Amino acid sequence: MNSPKPVIQAADLEFDYGGSFRLRIPALQLMEGEKVALVGPSGCGKTTLLHLIAGILPLQSGKLEVLGKALEQQEDAARRAFRIRRLGLVFQEFELLDYLTVWENLILPYRLHPDLRWHQEASNRAKALAESLGLSTLLHRFPRRLSQGERQRVAVGRALVTQPGLVLGDEPTGNLDPDNARRSLELLFQQCEAIQASLLVVTHDHSLLPRFDRTLELPALALAEDHRS
Repeated sequence: MNSPKPVIQAADLEFDYGGSFRLRIPALQLMEGEKVALVGPSGCGKTTLLHLIAGILPLQSGKLEVLGKALEQQEDAARRAFRIRRLGLVFQEFELLDYLTVWENLILPYRLHPDLRWHQEASNRAKALAESLGLSTLLHRFPRRLSQGERQRVAVGRALVTQPGLVLGDEPTGNLDPDNARRSLELLFQQCEAIQASLLVVTHDHSLLPRFDRTLELPALALAEDHRS
């Protein structure tokens, strides 16, 4: 059996918002197949870190390799193409487009970039994913006619439809009641395992932490490395 490879490797990451906030991560690594929770107090930079990993924000200093791609060497257009092709993103607010149906929201990544080709295999995969998420009977509905749990399942499906190697979740269960939060997390785990994707999730719900392989606390992650340097 092959040893797992790093999905995320970071060293000496630095980012600041004009001096009002500064994030420094001396070292970070996430391996193939891992399910990792990222915790910490509000305002400590968890979402900023996810945005750096996703290539939404440009790295100001340091090295960051995601799925073998050195993001510090990529311009914005290249990072965007990489994000659409290789990453899956699940947001707390779900970020569904109200004027698109469930099906259109589900396959939206294929409409965003020419590097993703829509063909019969992709269509079949999207339909199978919709069925596994319990969305088959909802494909023609619009988001306003969905429950919170149904909207969350659409968001999960959209993140997974391209079969990404890495899924990033920013409080993906934050708007759900405890029962739906647990069910949605299990669903996310199952779907990531099915496509062999790694998972990094920001959460404030400590009751969910035992389900992850490990937990990273952002201030401790930074400070522990700072003390060793």
